[in-house]
Amino acid sequence: MSESNALANGLAGAGGGIIAQIITYPLQTVNTRQQTERTLKRNNQSLLLQSSNTTTTSAPGTLLQILHVIGSEGWGGLYSGLKPSLLGTAASQGIYYYFYQIFKNKAVAFAAARKLKGHGDGTVGMFGWLVVAAIAGSLNVLLTNPIWVLVTRMQTHTQAERKIMEEKKEALRMAASESSLAGSILREKLAELDSKKPRPYGTIHAANEVYSEAGIVGFWKGVIPALIMVCNPSIQFMIYESSLKRLRARSSKKQGNVTALEVFLLGALAKLGATVSTYPLLVVKSRLQAKQEIGASNSLRYSGTFDAILKMIRYEGLPGFYKGMSTKIVQSVFAASVLFMIKEELVKAFISLADKSKKVVSNLRN
Repeated sequence: MSESNALANGLAGAGGGIIAQIITYPLQTVNTRQQTERTLKRNNQSLLLQSSNTTTTSAPGTLLQILHVIGSEGWGGLYSGLKPSLLGTAASQGIYYYFYQIFKNKAVAFAAARKLKGHGDGTVGMFGWLVVAAIAGSLNVLLTNPIWVLVTRMQTHTQAERKIMEEKKEALRMAASESSLAGSILREKLAELDSKKPRPYGTIHAANEVYSEAGIVGFWKGVIPALIMVCNPSIQFMIYESSLKRLRARSSKKQGNVTALEVFLLGALAKLGATVSTYPLLVVKSRLQAKQEIGASNSLRYSGTFDAILKMIRYEGLPGFYKGMSTKIVQSVFAASVLFMIKEELVKAFISLADKSKKVVSNLRN
């Protein structure tokens, strides 16, 4: 395969990623909110409530949460951060598939060269696909992490703002009980807080907030678990490429081609295996990238990756690492299936168009 084929894969990956992102974005927004919602273990709830004004509630199901967001924030709440997310998806998929194809070409050439020397059968093994996907994924993470920090902030902004208002209301009630604050004044202040409904904010606002909190380093929050999560697409592509290789071999024997539906199902299977095995890292990344909890309890704030992991184990237990996984499985598996199907069709279209263009140029020269 040539450099132009790598470019075709990059463009196809970006196009497929954008379409898949638009279709599944509401599920992604709800999933991010589920991941960043803190639910303490039973034996920690009473201790935390005694030391702070924090309230703990169990997160509603996916469908109920979608309806709640629509009711309180409108349809726009489900699409908070869509613009930077589309930019991030286009950049991420384009960068990933471009470098993936570049290193895939090198791996294939290396395997062919080894065969000429009498080593191997000329094909790239599972470990080779893992290395190729890992290198492409690492470059992608380092280049696009700032975009995903902004997307996470925008998706969870109203959630964080609502908690801040709840803290203020609780503080007012505490002040009223300690200083005998007049009931009418308390009701007036509470009504004022109730009238201030949290609304999604823009990309510039999110960027300014991140920069004011942690400077330029803040845009790379969660990069450590994100880099570790490079194994997610590595596992995904290992399953996908190996399965596709077998499917193509079987189809060639039957003198047929791999269908779009078969690619769709392969993409679903590959993403399912990768998502289940790496989901805890995704939760940690989202926690770090979201706005840190406001409150007296230090258990809800994280200074880094290891601090987040230790506090989640201590205060929430292992279930905390799998919050919203069912939503993520539905969203990511469907998105990956759509992406793979569209990508393969777009690559075919690009290659066909390139071939036709070459023929036209050749005919004009003759």
